This record gives sequence, structure tokens and C-alpha cells, in this order.
Amino acid sequence: MTAQVASDGVLGAPGSRRALAGFFISGLLFAFFGAILPSWGHHLRADYPTIGAYFLSVSAGLLISIRVGHALLCSKGTRAGLATGCTFAAGALLYLAAVSPPGPAWARMIGLGFLGFACGLLHSAIFEGISPIYQHDPAATTNLGGALFGAGSLAMPLLISQTFYRSTPRTILILLALIPAAFAVMYARIPYGPASTALRRPVRAVLGDLRSPTAMLVGALLFFQFGNEWSVAGWLPMFLVQRLGMCPTHALLMLSVYWLVLLVGRIAVQSMLPHFRSHLLMAASIALAMFGCLILGMTDNPFGAVTGIVFTGAGFAGIYPLAMRNLENRFPNYHPAFYNGIFSVPLAGAFLAPGMLGFLAPDAGIQIVMFLPLLGSVVVALLVLAIWVEARLDRQGIRSTASPSGPA
Repeated sequence: MTAQVASDGVLGAPGSRRALAGFFISGLLFAFFGAILPSWGHHLRADYPTIGAYFLSVSAGLLISIRVGHALLCSKGTRAGLATGCTFAAGALLYLAAVSPPGPAWARMIGLGFLGFACGLLHSAIFEGISPIYQHDPAATTNLGGALFGAGSLAMPLLISQTFYRSTPRTILILLALIPAAFAVMYARIPYGPASTALRRPVRAVLGDLRSPTAMLVGALLFFQFGNEWSVAGWLPMFLVQRLGMCPTHALLMLSVYWLVLLVGRIAVQSMLPHFRSHLLMAASIALAMFGCLILGMTDNPFGAVTGIVFTGAGFAGIYPLAMRNLENRFPNYHPAFYNGIFSVPLAGAFLAPGMLGFLAPDAGIQIVMFLPLLGSVVVALLVLAIWVEARLDRQGIRSTASPSGPA
């Protein structure tokens, strides 16, 4: 017992805390894809299909990383996963610096695919690395991870907006590459234990868990919700410049406001959970999100844009933590690797939705980038209702839905 405690103290908690810090890099990288578009000059021309192809390239990279990340963690461990993910991210940013405009768009698509691949690797390793502190305090780990991700997402448009007129896109990307490179060096020096037994479970058993009704419904909810959030985040600067005539730096600052509202809103929702019923908070969140998207899609002035951004961000802020609370209540003893399995495809879906918008916008107009998340919020509302019905049937014993067995 003493040896186990010592091992956890030396390898578990310190390494897990540093793995948790990786959510900041994750947020920074995920927010990059929408924030960089003005720097590449896309706000000056309506080449929407090219932007759509950018997002689809990211989605493809994320999907490829699922299998590769699992194999890397099983064979080389958490340290290799974290360091490799950050190294790939730094390399992808340097490559994108080399192929920035006037370089060809197809070359940037390759770089964005590699950056999406790096994000997927990093996410898989983070979920594995935080296991010791997650099992000790799931709520605090989830809240801190979400706050770090939000802080990274907020930092990216702020960094680009402050360097927009002062530096070239190549210089901006080189400076950004230094951040994941520094984290790669840090992770390469941290000792981690071997991969957990949960990660080494047979693929058939993991897939069986993910086919449980609750996991499938929550996974579908996250798929559409992430798509809604990143449709707004990916297209907001373009929308504000081309629809309202904002200058790029102000549009990027408005994107920062969106991420700030998401960050503060999620912290506020966590504080309200003990005092309000979850289904009431979820209904209010979805209603706010739909109202905000409607305002954004119809506005023709900066005041309406700010109002829509605040309502949309506040609405989106509550949906993710409430969905995670439902998942934790149904699977209280599950290893974070289980949640990574549920997150992997929805994360790819986060860029599938804005990618589709790029091919719809030429005919429907730029305003569709705000109306599609409105429809996506309707789908989220229907999935929330399905989850509520499924849980109610389970409590009443109408259906036998024993929780899949997992590591304690």
C-alpha cells in the first residue's frame, strides 16, 4: 500500500496536473481554425467552399487520430502521447506558416489536417493522463479542465487580433508554434506510469459500452452541440466582417467575447447546479442559444451582433456541463478513456458542421452560418428530451439498462 501511494504521489498527481494543463493548448489549437481566417485574407473574398474544405480537413485529421492515438498510448504511454501531440501541433503550425498566402490553398488544407491530427492525439493523451486526479475528484477535474480549455480558446483570437496589423501571418504562426513546442519539451521530461488497464480493454468491449443507449444519446448530443459551437466560432469573424462591415481586429475581439461568455457561463452553470434542476437549466440554455442564433442571423448592426453573441454564448455554455453531469451520473465509476471514446467522433463533428456551411453559403448567403446552429439547437433539444425519457424509463424499471461494467 505504501509503495502504491508513493507511486501515485510521484507519478500520478504531478503528471496528471500537467496533463490537465494540456487542455489550455487544446483550447488554443481548436480556436485557431476560425481565428486565423482573417489573417489569411479570407474576409476580403467570398471563397466559402475553400473555407469549408479547411474545416473538413481538420475533421479528417481528427478522425485519423482516434486509432493512431489509441495505439500510441497503449504502446508508448501517456508521455509519448502528450509530447507527440504537442510536437505535431508545433510542426503543423510551422508548416502552415510556410504555406500561408500567397501559397496554394490545398497546401494549407494538408497543414490543417495535420493540426487536427495533432489535436486528436493530444486529447487522447490528456484524458489518459488525468486519470488519477479524475478518479479522486471528478467534478473538480472536469471544471478545471473546462476552464483551461476555455482560457486557451479565449487567448487565441486575442493573440491574433493584437498582432493582426503588426505582423505577417507567417510571423504570427511561428510565434504560435512556440507554445505547443514548449509544452512538448515539458511533457517529454515528465515520468508517467504504464497505460491503464481501461485503455487496454478489448475494442469489442469498449464498443459495447459506447452502444449503450445513454452513451449513444449523449454522444449524439455532443456531436450536434460541438457542431453548433464551432459553426459560430469558426465563422463569426467572417460573418461580422462581410455582413456588418466590421474591421478584422474588432471581429476577432467579438470572437473573444463569445469565448469569454462561454467560459464564464460554464463556471456559472456549475455554481447553479446544486440549486436548480438540471432539466430546467438545460431548457433555459437551449432557449437562450436559439434566441441568440436568431438575433445573429437577422441583425444588421453591431449592437445586435453583440447581443446575439452574448445570448448564444450563454446558451451554449450550459449544454455541455449539463450533458456531462448526466453522463457522470449514469457511469460514475468510468475511466476517462471511456469519455474520450464518446468525445472523439463529436470532436470531428465540431468541424464537419462549419465545413458544410462553406458549401451552403455561396447560394444561401453568409447569414446561414448563424441559422444552421439554430436548427442544430432544435436537434439538441430533441436529444435532451430523448435522454430524459430514457432515464425515466430506466428509473421506473420499464427497461433493463444495467450500467456496463467498467473499472472502479
